[in-house]
Amino acid sequence: MASASAFTISPSFPTSSCHKPKRNPISSVIFCQKGSQFGLRREILKGFTLLPLSLPLFEPIIPLPSVSKEIEVGSYLPPSQSDPSFVFFKASTSDTPALRAGNVQPYQFVLPPTWKQTRVANILSGNYCQPKCAEPWVEVKFEDDKQGKIQVVASPLIRLTNKPNATIEDIGSPEKVIASLGPFVTGSTYDPEELLESSVEKLGDQTYYKYTLETPYALTGTHNLAKATAKGSTVVLFVASANDRQWQTSEKVLRTMLESFQL
Repeated sequence: MASASAFTISPSFPTSSCHKPKRNPISSVIFCQKGSQFGLRREILKGFTLLPLSLPLFEPIIPLPSVSKEIEVGSYLPPSQSDPSFVFFKASTSDTPALRAGNVQPYQFVLPPTWKQTRVANILSGNYCQPKCAEPWVEVKFEDDKQGKIQVVASPLIRLTNKPNATIEDIGSPEKVIASLGPFVTGSTYDPEELLESSVEKLGDQTYYKYTLETPYALTGTHNLAKATAKGSTVVLFVASANDRQWQTSEKVLRTMLESFQL
């Protein structure tokens, strides 16, 4: 990403050896005979005054392809082949640092065309620790004010088991896995009593654990759906969240999104 840069200019100059020059048609800079600062400050200020008015002082910030697009996903994602009322998202190496590092296998899911992808803070994205992150990170986030929000969270496998390349079954039962990943579903704490339902799903060679949770104290929302699987060195968790108002009208939509998630 292009970055803006500017020179730092001291707000005050030494006065012991300063004098005001005669009027100058270009600038009225105060010149101070103080070592090399004289030449540097003079050239910096001269450079600013000679810039054409039509040019910006700083380079424009242009988002890279990996930066979230805060516009409706229906404007750039293709319709889902299984249900044209949804659009299809498949993550690629241009989307996240972990995908570029090969720590996460590409994942996919469907979502309504009115949803928007939201920015993931750098400290949460894993950008600072790839390719060897010790803590979980957020891959992508999407939301709709009327329907809810979803996020994909990835966790190093080593946080849940010492067995290399373990499957989700190797880690343990659905209840054991959600006990470890629950705080990343709620955004705060996890209470086993919040788990309403769990199930196991097989898609080809990949096994997924699915959860329905009622989480009155969660930061993510009072209702959460989650789907977890493990592959390579990472456990990947899909979370769909809603408040009470959103859940009443969008439960079916959120469940459709959850069901569509797979590696």
